[in-house]
Amino acid sequence: MESSSKEQFVGSIRSVRGQIVVVNCEGEYKPHLHELLTSVENPTVRLEAHSYASPTRLNCLLLSSREDLYRNLKIVATSEHLTVPVGKEVLGRVIDLYGNVLDRGTELSRKEIRSIYGSGPQTVMELRSEERVIAETGIKAIDFFTPLLRGGKLALVGGAGVGKTVLMTELIHNLNQAHPGATIFAGIGERIREGHELLESLATTKVLDQTALILGHINENAAVRFKVASAAASIAEYFRDIEKREVLFFVDNVFRFIQAGSELSTLLEETPSEFGYQPTLQTEIAHFENRLVSTREAAITSVQTVYVPADQLTNPAVAATLPYFDAIVVLSRDSAQQGLFPAIDLVRSKSTVIDRAVVGEEHYKALTGAVGLLNHHARLSRIVAILGEEELTSEDRALYHRSLRLRNYMTQNFHTIEDQTGQPGISVSRAQTVKDIQGILDGRYDIVPADKFKYIGDAQQFSQ
Repeated sequence: MESSSKEQFVGSIRSVRGQIVVVNCEGEYKPHLHELLTSVENPTVRLEAHSYASPTRLNCLLLSSREDLYRNLKIVATSEHLTVPVGKEVLGRVIDLYGNVLDRGTELSRKEIRSIYGSGPQTVMELRSEERVIAETGIKAIDFFTPLLRGGKLALVGGAGVGKTVLMTELIHNLNQAHPGATIFAGIGERIREGHELLESLATTKVLDQTALILGHINENAAVRFKVASAAASIAEYFRDIEKREVLFFVDNVFRFIQAGSELSTLLEETPSEFGYQPTLQTEIAHFENRLVSTREAAITSVQTVYVPADQLTNPAVAATLPYFDAIVVLSRDSAQQGLFPAIDLVRSKSTVIDRAVVGEEHYKALTGAVGLLNHHARLSRIVAILGEEELTSEDRALYHRSLRLRNYMTQNFHTIEDQTGQPGISVSRAQTVKDIQGILDGRYDIVPADKFKYIGDAQQFSQ
């Protein structure tokens, strides 16, 4: 927490509902929103002013143990905000919302701290101009269909069990290899096991020393899970604004951030929106995403997973999130069930980066042809499923098999799961991917069976 000034009497506790503590305002001083409150009798009590239900009734988020609370406990304001350690000391470490270490290492010295709510919005003059440079990931399907811009945002969207976290872990591995700046990972509402696996993966691939992990696991209360996103954004802002370093920012999972806000809204007895989510849904996601901007000195490049309940992309929480992303990678359950990984829906995945001036003429031409071929495959596959492949014309049969080669070519073994697959991970440059796909479209590999294209690197072996 920031340095304390004179404590001022606020009032006494009226009731406790889960993570919401209602305080009767009996003193003259009215705390500002986000101000930290405590008790003179027990300084370990920690509340955060959230909203005023009336001039004399203050709703607070509980950030400490509920066991220490009782009716009429006197509450005072501290004139402080919730803060998080920032700077080089958090790199290579795993911390929680309060800056406590979770990796069994030494405690942080907290030489540098910053409010989790940041230092205010960026002015228009500080924002980066429209410089569009592609950050290659080494993952064929992403670099070709949904390129990631330096300073841009990429969403990995899908239901449970389709490979979002594995794909994000591979992106962390690949992007970190050539990244000179800092990497921030925010784990919001995910399993504890996944945090341990990510930590081991980063240590194995020797990129942990430039990565800071801040976690709010699924077993934490809703208030903690909701605030982790803001704390991670503050760490990223520090590296961008103070140290002028390039930042890679990863979030797993944005939906859990929204879900935590919804849980708090229910406890606050707010009237829900038409679809059951909190009425402040749009504001909360906008406030978080709009902090992840790039300036003239440094960029924040962000990759975020978005869980899709029941595989419905029209879910209001998902729909509210997607407009903030430059590229959207939709993961397909059908592809996952067919054993095609990464299980990316190549047709439904979209990107605003697809521009001749950004990707180049060759990439743009190959992408246009590939999307057309995949759309044609959707029509032909229905005919094949009903009547059989023999009913296709020779031209349609050739196109059908080219589309199978294209889809199989997009499969790829990952470095981060080599111990599970038993196969070495592969990275392929964007230029080579474009060349190979153009070859498939031109019929250069028509004599090669489609199954031969599964889990290969590039297609050079078929050109010999």
